[in-house]
Amino acid sequence: MDKVKRFRKKINVKAEASHILMKGGAEAVNKCEELKVEIGDNPAKFSAYAQQFSDCPSGSKGGSLGRFGPGAMVKEFDQIVFNEAVGVVHGPIKTQFGQHLILINERTE
Repeated sequence: MDKVKRFRKKINVKAEASHILMKGGAEAVNKCEELKVEIGDNPAKFSAYAQQFSDCPSGSKGGSLGRFGPGAMVKEFDQIVFNEAVGVVHGPIKTQFGQHLILINERTE
């Protein structure tokens, strides 16, 4: 039964998130922490800062990654998007791509 429940969650749960990617080590962590303080949980500021600072091509769209389900992103990213509070900026989160600030815009269960 547990497998069925996990499968249903995987196909039914969707999220919409934005991120700011900073490549590098300690300097990227510091910059993310700085930006997080300046942004607060303000979606408009997040979008503007993503356009200005993100090292990801999604920066041109305010960091928007669109709508996706579990498993579409790397594990560390998924853990945040599908388990943490919506409407809050999370991070810095380290992945193989660098440091991320993540704003979960919406999640359907």
